Amino acid sequence: MNYCLGIESTADDFSVGITSFEGEILANIMDAYLPETGGIHPREAAQHHSQVASKVIAKAFEEAGIKPRDITVIAFSQGPGLGPCLRTGATAARALASYLNIPLVGVNHCVAHIEIGKLVTKAEDPITLYVSGGNTIVAAYEAGRYRVFGETLDIAVGNCLDVFARTAGLRQEKGLVFGAIIEKLAEKGEKLIPLPYSVKGMNLSFSGLLTAAIQLLKEGKHRLEDICYSLQETAFSMLTEVTERALAHTEKPEVLLTGGVAANKRLQEMLRVIAEEHNARFCVVPKEYALDNGAMIAWTGVLAYKCGLTVPVEKSIVKRKWRLEEVDVPWVEGNMRKSGDVQTC
Repeated sequence: MNYCLGIESTADDFSVGITSFEGEILANIMDAYLPETGGIHPREAAQHHSQVASKVIAKAFEEAGIKPRDITVIAFSQGPGLGPCLRTGATAARALASYLNIPLVGVNHCVAHIEIGKLVTKAEDPITLYVSGGNTIVAAYEAGRYRVFGETLDIAVGNCLDVFARTAGLRQEKGLVFGAIIEKLAEKGEKLIPLPYSVKGMNLSFSGLLTAAIQLLKEGKHRLEDICYSLQETAFSMLTEVTERALAHTEKPEVLLTGGVAANKRLQEMLRVIAEEHNARFCVVPKEYALDNGAMIAWTGVLAYKCGLTVPVEKSIVKRKWRLEEVDVPWVEGNMRKSGDVQTC
């Protein structure tokens, strides 16, 4: 049996996953950096990653029930992401690959979110809405790569929700991200307050929406629950509109929701409706694979390795701004032709 160990370290999470070449997820261990105040401090996050790396790797092997010598290939998140965090994960991956004398694969973080979604939901050729703290992208496969049909022009939707939550004085706890806290408050909202709705063709802008929501907070005339409800409804309506437009254009058979914000039940509900209206199957990534995780890096590493896409240690420099549509994904065409046979590249 062949296995891949994947290391994810693009932002606040350091995670290690182990998957078999057949797509069985044996381990998916995560340790998150939680800043005392404000958003992610890249160097502090990187320091956290370096402190927990050996512990998380050891725990992944323990959960998988295998030894380091059983690993066939090492994969790591090569980009996009925060430089110090990426470099910490890359260093750990290089060290393991060199020590075990096995190949190294650099994985695009955005591609990995799509591939883990396809694996766990059995989606084959979806239109994908990838929403997280760092990315907001509508994409689909065409001619050898995942093509971006629409994206945010400024901040990601997850970042929008995070900044609003911090401004409102909400406190993040382990196991409960800001988006989940806003979702709980929004469920108690009763009044839809008009907020800027900014869709520009196939792209979106969330900065004006965030500014307006924060202004409502400062005015103090509305319940926090109503502001959360209005913020969420407006942002998700924007996302649903561009996803539906891409779905109508591509006529894909599935809609896949992935990324950290995918855990939101209201967003799932809105996308499920448009998928049904276009006779497409709605697929959503389970929460444990929606957040940044090592399993998605390991599985994408398997797909890339089978197509010969390895990188020498000396050339494994991280790519902070590595865009989704810059990545060749030769395994996808073979997978679509042969009903799950990822070995044809």
